[in-house]
Amino acid sequence: MVDDELLEILVCPETKQPVALADKALLGQVNEAIEAGKLLTRGGDEVTDPLEKGIVREDRKVLYPVRDEIPVMLVDEAFDLTTIETG
Repeated sequence: MVDDELLEILVCPETKQPVALADKALLGQVNEAIEAGKLLTRGGDEVTDPLEKGIVREDRKVLYPVRDEIPVMLVDEAFDLTTIETG
C-alpha cells in the first residue's frame, strides 16, 4: 500500500500538481486499454502488463504507475490518459 503521508508530499514532476491514488474504475479503463494494445508510455513504449495501482494527477490527464508498492514518478513512464476514454 502506498503510504498516505507519501501521497501528501508527492506531486507531478512535470506540472507540480497534487496526485492521488487512482480508483478502481480508472484502473479498469487503463487496463482495458493495455489489454487492447492501445496504451503507450509518454516515452513511447508499449504497455503490456496490467496495473494494480496507479497515481493520477489532479487534472486526471496523466497516470503514474505504481510497481512493487513504489510510485514511478518519471514523466517518460507515465500514461497519457487523454489517449484513452476515461469516465
